[in-house]
Amino acid sequence: MTEKASVKKSSGGGKTESRTALVRRARRIDRELAEVYPYAHPELDFENPFQLIVATVLSAQTTDLRVNQTTPGLFAKYPTPEDLAAANPEEVEEILRPTGFFRAKTKSVIGLSKALVEDFDGEVPGRLEDLVKLPGVGRKTAFVVLGNAFGRPGITVDTHFQRLVHRFRWTAETDPGKIEAAISELFPKSAWTDLSHHVIWHGRRICHARKPACGACPIAPLCPAYGEGETDPEKARKLLKYEKGGFPGQRLNPPQSYLDAGGKAAPPLGRG
Repeated sequence: MTEKASVKKSSGGGKTESRTALVRRARRIDRELAEVYPYAHPELDFENPFQLIVATVLSAQTTDLRVNQTTPGLFAKYPTPEDLAAANPEEVEEILRPTGFFRAKTKSVIGLSKALVEDFDGEVPGRLEDLVKLPGVGRKTAFVVLGNAFGRPGITVDTHFQRLVHRFRWTAETDPGKIEAAISELFPKSAWTDLSHHVIWHGRRICHARKPACGACPIAPLCPAYGEGETDPEKARKLLKYEKGGFPGQRLNPPQSYLDAGGKAAPPLGRG
């Protein structure tokens, strides 16, 4: 693609932004977000790839905090794919009830576990083409697992990521696969996993869906969508609500860097 062909309209008084300028602005935004969230990390607790893939499937339509409060009981009773594959669905449903949609999620994690046992000798595969064949696992979940359990770069296009890349004017694509492809061209492959964390964290904490806190946003000067939300600094600060039921980055076992930055561990299910 030539630079001339990639010139896009920006929000600034009808000016245009070249491909080169877009890449520079996008990478600067990521650098700025990295300074704001230096301890950005996957917000699901896990000790191995199996725990991460199950937790990611369970995180649909609920908060990571709620998943983190639920999975200790699940993994204590079913620590391996073999255990979960042979589980009584009604017993699993009761454990997963707090996460919502517990019947569908039970079917997914048991089916996922059976597939791991039957097709991959009980091990979570480290290839995208294998992961997406598993029940309940799409590209988003696969990239979470690849990036955070195997150290293989990937872009996680969740609802927060989609919203923010549109506000940043990084792409006009709406299909997750096309968004992934477009953003991958703006950043080096080595940056993809951390980029995903930075953007998702910002979407959860400041750049909310209904009313972004523009006046409290550290990257406001770089954002073409500045003004879509509250611009008054005092009013904007009051909008800094985080995930329902938890504080930013709150986990049962957060990394030390998060605790050093003033974060607090999440309470176990039913407490706090």
